Amino acid sequence: MNPDTAIELGHQALWIVVLLAAPILLTALAVGLLIGMFQAATQINEQTLSFVPKLGVLALTLFIAAPWMLTVLLDFTRGLISSIPQIISYGL
Repeated sequence: MNPDTAIELGHQALWIVVLLAAPILLTALAVGLLIGMFQAATQINEQTLSFVPKLGVLALTLFIAAPWMLTVLLDFTRGLISSIPQIISYGL
């Protein structure tokens, strides 16, 4: 395996991590922002008010996005496993 191949595999793996984390992180960001604005407007500073809705929305997001996330991860894994002979032949 040459360095270019290793860098490309690392790049693809990092891109998959970004794709899989984006729905969860963006949802948490949006809910946190909305709850923060609500708390600032009403001056309610209860910690559980921000935690419980975020937890529920994140669970719902995972429930909705899990099939897509699994498909992305399985496609990457299948492609990686199927490219093993090419990777090995480049190294010889």
